[in-house]
Amino acid sequence: MSGEAKRRNEEKAASVPRADTLTPADRYQELFVAVQMGGVFADSKTFVDCVPRGDPERILEDYRNRCDGDDFDLAQFVHEHFDPPKIHTSHYVSPPGQSLKDHIDSLWDVLTRQPHQHPPNASILPLPNDYVVPGGRFGELYYWDSYFTMLGLAESGRGDLLASMANNFAYLIDTYGHVPNGNRTYYLSRSQPPVFALMVELFEAHGVCQAVEYLPRLRKEYNYWMAGAEELRPGDTRRHCVCLDDGSVLNRYWDDRDSPREEAYREDVLTARQSKRPAHQVYRELRAGAASGWDFSSRWCDGGELSTIRTTSILPVDLNSFLYKLERQIRLLNHAIGQRKQAEKFQQRAEARKATIERLFWNEKAGAYLDYDWQRNEPRESLNTAAAVPLFVGLASAGQARRTAQALKDRLLRDGGLGTSEFESGQQWDRPNGWAPLHWMAIRGLRNYDIALADDIACRWLKTVGSLYKQQSKLVEKYVITHDGDNAEGGGGGEYPLQDGFGWTNGVTRRLLHEDPRHEANQAKAASRK
Repeated sequence: MSGEAKRRNEEKAASVPRADTLTPADRYQELFVAVQMGGVFADSKTFVDCVPRGDPERILEDYRNRCDGDDFDLAQFVHEHFDPPKIHTSHYVSPPGQSLKDHIDSLWDVLTRQPHQHPPNASILPLPNDYVVPGGRFGELYYWDSYFTMLGLAESGRGDLLASMANNFAYLIDTYGHVPNGNRTYYLSRSQPPVFALMVELFEAHGVCQAVEYLPRLRKEYNYWMAGAEELRPGDTRRHCVCLDDGSVLNRYWDDRDSPREEAYREDVLTARQSKRPAHQVYRELRAGAASGWDFSSRWCDGGELSTIRTTSILPVDLNSFLYKLERQIRLLNHAIGQRKQAEKFQQRAEARKATIERLFWNEKAGAYLDYDWQRNEPRESLNTAAAVPLFVGLASAGQARRTAQALKDRLLRDGGLGTSEFESGQQWDRPNGWAPLHWMAIRGLRNYDIALADDIACRWLKTVGSLYKQQSKLVEKYVITHDGDNAEGGGGGEYPLQDGFGWTNGVTRRLLHEDPRHEANQAKAASRK
């Protein structure tokens, strides 16, 4: 990045209005509870994304003055005082005959939001630059989604949006000390899978910046995930960190709050009522599950019921692989600028984490990497696609990569692509759904070891996406992969309907179309309208 560009970005960041970080629950208190529990909106996320038409304190005062009246109508009151968010689902359908690639390229502007669209007193956290959202009900920037979206931006030649996204993520880390789950106040208490190191590599590869420019932000993100680790003794935990019996430290997903998620308030309250545990414990586990990006999955539960969720008791193979990547990246960049002692320190940390991953996550019997239940001192026996992430970040041996490939093929590969898990729970991050980010990490991870299964998975995934595009003229958030590609359908399950758009599906698909120009999906055309 040139000095002039850097100066302009610093000026933009300085001009961003200071965010009011009160969440909707904090701000509206009993009004918030009444709206969410009363089902004023069909989707719990709607109210937390509403824009107040006046001063929030006066709205709350007005509610308190009127709510006990015999003729008080809560829904009418809400619609008098709030503007609901706009959901642009109809914009995501291609005109007849448009190719899949052109559809994706044309969608980037549709999915782009600008800083001037940040109204005051709403839950949106201001950003200095334009950014790309997933689509549908997700009208804000999301952390790990954005990396996979960026893969497509790069292939579409949208260096402008890549640069804007790079500066937005740097701003978030500078401002909040971490990248929130999304740029909403109600997401500030948690992050998502830490993929900023992967983003920085992508930025440098496409000429957006020199990676060393982001070293301070990489260090700050690392400190967020490792806060308190040095004071832990065996058996201790603190936020994201768990100290094992041998003194080694690994990480878990975590959220600093233990109240219902505001964007799913009623759902969380009902889930907690089905559990015998104290409600606040269930809320913490649900929030940690949301921090994982896998919200929700049998991966975090004892059986199929969401009320059994135990996310903070599980050491995830993907999270610790991403942090290994982050440690390696910090080492490399410190070495590049001559900070040898810092480079050596992070080399040691990466090697220690790799050794612990090898000891705890590699399961010789399964021939794959499995999550580990640190409270019960045992592996989680059900295989899921996170097993591919050690290959994606390059920490597996060649033998481990081959055995993991075989396990994925035998236990998760289906006609339409790679399954998410082996268990059908009704949750969206389980069988029969397949997801673009998991496909990308599996494909890239297998290719790191020159394993042919990568091309097979890519071929199946493109056929699934291309087939549904020919039928419905759009891309969606997730897909059913138990059917062959000719009978593709969008995925289901979870807390909300299937969403169109869709950022990370667009990004991964655009990259894979470029890598396999002879695949039939490159010729997929939008359906004629009846």
